[in-house]
Amino acid sequence: METVQFVLPNGSLIPPHFHITEVGQIEKRFIDCGGVLRKESVINFQLFTADDYDHRLSVSKLKGLLEKSEKALLLDDLEIEVEYQSDTIGKYGLDFEEGRLNLLSTQTACLASDQCGIPARSKTAAVVNQCTPGSGCC
Repeated sequence: METVQFVLPNGSLIPPHFHITEVGQIEKRFIDCGGVLRKESVINFQLFTADDYDHRLSVSKLKGLLEKSEKALLLDDLEIEVEYQSDTIGKYGLDFEEGRLNLLSTQTACLASDQCGIPARSKTAAVVNQCTPGSGCC
């Protein structure tokens, strides 16, 4: 039985006895700091580890779960986001390489940087701190 491996951005493996507790499509509608209405959609997996150390998710069981989810939820062909509990719930991107599922670090960003005066080339704290109260910046 082949098992599924998820690798955290630091190279460590998520324990092999993890569970996928949710698969779904998440819709997010929001207004950015520039006043633009936006919509994002992602397919979401939630990973969880418990004390059932003998549990292993096989490749075929994962495939079946994904096929059932796609059919029952009418999932679109979207980016995949993975939630995993560490110090807090982390949200990761997903990449597949050499038979392993690599969790990719995600970053926040100002979506209306042209409205805030934040140069596109830099998102450092020093630049963000240039925004002044009442300037309309993020």
